[in-house]
Amino acid sequence: MYNESFGSAFKRIYNSWPVALRTIITINVVVFLVQVLSGRAFDNTYIVPYLGFVTSWKTALFQPWRIVTYMFLHATIWHILFNMLWLWWMGRAVEETLGSRLFIVIYFGSGIGGALIDVLVSPFIGTSLVIGASGAVFGILVAFAVLYPRMPIQLILLPPIEARYVVAGLIAIEVLFLGSSDHVARVVHLGGALAGYLIVKSYYKGYDYNRLFYAFDGLWQRMKGPKVSHSAKNKHMKSVSNADVVDEKDQSELDRILEKISKTGYEGLTDEEKRILFELSKRN
Repeated sequence: MYNESFGSAFKRIYNSWPVALRTIITINVVVFLVQVLSGRAFDNTYIVPYLGFVTSWKTALFQPWRIVTYMFLHATIWHILFNMLWLWWMGRAVEETLGSRLFIVIYFGSGIGGALIDVLVSPFIGTSLVIGASGAVFGILVAFAVLYPRMPIQLILLPPIEARYVVAGLIAIEVLFLGSSDHVARVVHLGGALAGYLIVKSYYKGYDYNRLFYAFDGLWQRMKGPKVSHSAKNKHMKSVSNADVVDEKDQSELDRILEKISKTGYEGLTDEEKRILFELSKRN
């Protein structure tokens, strides 16, 4: 019997994760290790003061990189551990269902949206230094609850609870502790949850988030250079490039499911229809 080494097993499992989820978790872990190795995580004088986000309009306007970099900094091992566990736990299903590009939009859109909402309320609650991926993670959690509202979630010492109630409970806790002095950026969490919800809902109403990547697609194609097509040996044959061949039966099934989504929403699909939609989306 073949005994797989720990390193091989870890590599196999790691490579099985969806690419966007895998990349984001890896960056978070690497940055946290750099924080630890160069000083204490939260008050690291080499990293946090320059990459953390100060919730003021001046920071957002004159140092806009912070609104992204703050998401990759964490205060303690528990801070990053819980964020990455939630992200891995629910983010995998979100990316496999919606695709890597929309997953990236939800993640960064929620993190940025949560920070901007905190900027809007900062005149009333004061400014603060914010670090952590929690706002982005809350957006992914809400996306999961929208996609799989009745999916049972097994929490420690509790019976299985539907995903919509688990996520709603987490949001309720954030609301209850608003204004507390525990130094947790709860406005960012709630803003991230709201942004995640709006992104998923607008996607199912027909907004094409792929347009955000069109410029990168064009740049990538130019970097790769023009396609080289070989002439057909038969002079009566014609060359066809970039053609998508879709089975007629699959196309009609896809049209039927998309029409149903437009009428009842994604949650109105059966489990079998969700599976078919996922399989067809991988082919296109």
